[in-house]
Amino acid sequence: MPSSQAAPAAALSGEELQLTDHLTGLGNARRFYDKVGRLIADRADDPAPFAIAILDLDGFKPINDLFGRSAGDEILQQVAMRLRAAMDDYSTVTRIGADEFAVLYPMVFSEESAEDRVRMLIEILSAPYDIGYRTARLSASAGCSLYYSEEETADLLLNKAETALYQAKRTGRGRVVVYTREMEEAAKRVTRIEQALRRAVAAGEVEPHFQPIVDLATRETIGFETLARWTDRDLGFVSPGVFIPIAEERGIIGQLSQLVLRKATEAARDWPEHLFLSFNLSPSQLVDHNTGLQVLSILKRTGFSARRLEIEITETGLMTDPASAEKIVNDLKAMGIRVSLDDFGTGQSSLGRLRDFPFDKLKIDRAFVSSILDDRPSEHIIRAILAMCEGLGMDVVAEGIEEEAQAARLVEFGCAGGQGYYFGRPCNADETLTYLRQNVLNVRSKPPLPHAMIR
Repeated sequence: MPSSQAAPAAALSGEELQLTDHLTGLGNARRFYDKVGRLIADRADDPAPFAIAILDLDGFKPINDLFGRSAGDEILQQVAMRLRAAMDDYSTVTRIGADEFAVLYPMVFSEESAEDRVRMLIEILSAPYDIGYRTARLSASAGCSLYYSEEETADLLLNKAETALYQAKRTGRGRVVVYTREMEEAAKRVTRIEQALRRAVAAGEVEPHFQPIVDLATRETIGFETLARWTDRDLGFVSPGVFIPIAEERGIIGQLSQLVLRKATEAARDWPEHLFLSFNLSPSQLVDHNTGLQVLSILKRTGFSARRLEIEITETGLMTDPASAEKIVNDLKAMGIRVSLDDFGTGQSSLGRLRDFPFDKLKIDRAFVSSILDDRPSEHIIRAILAMCEGLGMDVVAEGIEEEAQAARLVEFGCAGGQGYYFGRPCNADETLTYLRQNVLNVRSKPPLPHAMIR
């Protein structure tokens, strides 16, 4: 039995059993609430500060899925052992969720001290874990809150720490965030947006907008990327950079995505047959094995051809659960849907992903395109990507083109497809039809480049 395993049941009294996490031997959530409540009562007459922290393991689910449940349990036991060993005589660590641990620091009196203590715990947890003959690595994120007044309760302190943890998760892995008043206001705004978004999705009020994708050599429009847009009756226009992450984090992204895909395919159904529709899947949809069936159901309902649909996924989405993502990609391709890798070069996916996943297209991120005219490293990176894609037989689209000189340079390098404000901003369905009448059905929106510039 691992040294971090819980004590045998016979060694614990009935009351102790009710307060103990049986896997790790640490106290459970009930014990944590009890200890925080007692400390608040003890300091009622003289409310000296103290701190609590919630630590959440980053990337535990993929490790659990990859190595199995028993390996996941072993990691949790090792985490508990490390945390217990890091406690001083006054502090307490408990397990309050599947991969969440809470720490009570009675003798920590400031935000700086709390952050320092918890940062040390995160460093301790980042060391490799032994799983039989293998090792695994994972990190942790943490949120902290401090008790300052007798008006605060254990529930309130936990909610503040959870809010800080949520902020830490949003800003990356291995982060520590201490709760602030500004964070509370931001959390309230997120909640307002979430509630309004749920209502808007249920009422079908989120709309697809379409941005043209062109053949850079001829400037002919070859397709459109679908982008979600939402204007709320109370909040006004809400940026997709705001509501998409909220939808992802609060579990709304599936319903939102299905709504926008249905409306987009209904709008694109009667476009000229040679035009394709590109649509983004979120990271959470790449771990839902029903995603392929949901896409197929929408296509059948709207009568849109699967062969005119391209699904875009990001490197980050691939890394969340590679095995699940691979299954979903294969399901989509089996339907005749093309699959693109979006934002290439900005994530952490290895080049091996391009070999392992059967992508049809790669999209060069705007970060490289924006500096192509005056930054030699960006130029070399784009050239290397294009050469690699040619060898792999993949199409390429460069994003974020905003001026003619960028488009011309990309053609010079051999890039076939382009997208950006220079060719058109995202428009709603009616405006897109007008664009099609003017630029696809009759004349081209931009003159073709001289043949001497095309390689």
